Amino acid sequence: MRALHLRSAAIPAVLVLLAVSANGALAQKKYDTGATDTEIKIGNIEAYSGPASAYGVIGKTEEAYFNKINAEGGINGRKIKFISYDDGYSPPKTVEQARKLVESDEVLFIFNSLGTPPNSAIQKYMNGKKVPQLFVATGATKWNEPKEYPWTMGWQPSYQSETRIYAKYLLKEKPGAKIAVLFQNDDYGKDYLKGLKDGLGAKAATMIVAEESYETTEPTIDSHIVKLKSTDADVFLNITTPKFAAQAIKKMGEIGWRPLHFLNNVSVSIGSVMKPAGFDNDQGIISANYLKDPSDPQWKDDAGMKSYDEFLAKYYPEGNRIDNNVMYGFTVAQTMAHVLKNCGDDLTRENIMKQAASIKDFAPTTLLPGIHINTSATDFAPLEQLQLMQFKGEKWELFGDVISGELSN
Repeated sequence: MRALHLRSAAIPAVLVLLAVSANGALAQKKYDTGATDTEIKIGNIEAYSGPASAYGVIGKTEEAYFNKINAEGGINGRKIKFISYDDGYSPPKTVEQARKLVESDEVLFIFNSLGTPPNSAIQKYMNGKKVPQLFVATGATKWNEPKEYPWTMGWQPSYQSETRIYAKYLLKEKPGAKIAVLFQNDDYGKDYLKGLKDGLGAKAATMIVAEESYETTEPTIDSHIVKLKSTDADVFLNITTPKFAAQAIKKMGEIGWRPLHFLNNVSVSIGSVMKPAGFDNDQGIISANYLKDPSDPQWKDDAGMKSYDEFLAKYYPEGNRIDNNVMYGFTVAQTMAHVLKNCGDDLTRENIMKQAASIKDFAPTTLLPGIHINTSATDFAPLEQLQLMQFKGEKWELFGDVISGELSN
């Protein structure tokens, strides 16, 4: 009887040991290549040179933001190692740099690489390797295809969503418009154009009177602007990257062409586009945004803007405060940090994508009020809201309500 009693008393102790052992297993850290107890390696590909070099400050801002995080102790105790390479906005070079990051540098994932053509060139490679291609710096609609490309996710509002909003505005305010379109001859430009046509619906055939494309290798687009002026269009949709956007606005001023001008969001930076083009030439241009404008005095006492200014002063003093691309880099880096924090000690590539696809009403400090980031396993479009704005004086002025650009609307 005594032996039986001892055996019975031992059972709870065994259960306790099993429970502790199970909890220990659950608490074990999980890592894929690029993550350790002390470090997370993040890869990035940026156009520090070439026709899209105005965007190079995005990568520099992100590097500075991760330096800030490291100085504050890292994410869950781990420091970020940010490895960023230049591809000159050349897709073959992008492929080369992606392979280097994944196979030689052994990064955990690639974050916010720039441009539609460059990201398109590496999408199959990244998905084949099952390495996250996360929060790509392009608004192409194709990044929201979780079934076909489960390792690729966008971040900013899609180009098609943006031009659908412009189309809604024109159908309401200027239904008899004659629209001339200048677009970059690649997936980025064509995506914007498709959104416009879808938004105009049956009226697209009569409202769009000219479609003119340009190549990124062209030194200037002046001749395209002169050609479009000759169409007598009274609305101009400017689908260009910063260098060419500034050229277009400046040339329009020189030849006295003053249609109602819509400028795509990727080129709304005051520092790299509007100021170089000449404020006299910018007046009345309409665009849409989802970020706070650091040049707008309405945000001078805003807590989010103060955190932005403090960041620049301490970690990126050479950054141009009013460059929208600097604001972009600051905001998307906040989103990446949010995802990594939520990963906890499970820094596997699978969990990174799982957490990126589980964001609920996250609002980085520099998004416009009312705009939030949401994702799910079937929705890889984190941002789908915009607000229209018009250039007046030396700044953009918001007008109207925050509008959803979801393609289902």
